[in-house]
Amino acid sequence: MSKQILVAENVELKVASESKYQAIERVGNLLVSAGYVNKNYIEGMKAREDEVTTYMGNGVAIPHGMNEYKKEIIASGIVIAQYPEGVDFGDGNIAYVVIGIAGKGEEHMEILSKIALTVQYEENVERLRVAKTPEEVISIIDEGEM
Repeated sequence: MSKQILVAENVELKVASESKYQAIERVGNLLVSAGYVNKNYIEGMKAREDEVTTYMGNGVAIPHGMNEYKKEIIASGIVIAQYPEGVDFGDGNIAYVVIGIAGKGEEHMEILSKIALTVQYEENVERLRVAKTPEEVISIIDEGEM
C-alpha cells in the first residue's frame, strides 16, 4: 500500500464544538485534502448519518460513506478530530473523538475493527480526548487493545 492510513497531518486537536454535520464535513474535508477520497464522499458520509448514526458509543463517532459512495475512495485513510468539549450526535450522545474513515475494498472492515478495538475501552477514549500531539493520538490508536 503506497499511502499511509494514518499520519500526523490528518489529526486535528482541540477543535471547538460544532454541529455533527460540521464535524462530518470537517473530517470529510480532511479525507479529501489528504487525497484519500473525492469531494463527493462527504455527501455519502452525511447520507449515512441521516440513515443511521455513526456514533459508536464511549464518546466516539466514526463517520464514513455509504456503500454507493465507495467509488469516491482513492485510497484507504483515517483522519481524526478531537473535540475536548464534544459534538452532539443526538439522543444525548456526545462524541469527543470523531474519526473519519475511507476504506478501499476489504480494508474498510479491517480499519473499522482496529478502531473499534481501541475505542471499546473508555480509558483509551479519554486518552484520545486529552492527547496533546497528533503522534500521541496515533500511538493510542496503534496500541489497539490494552
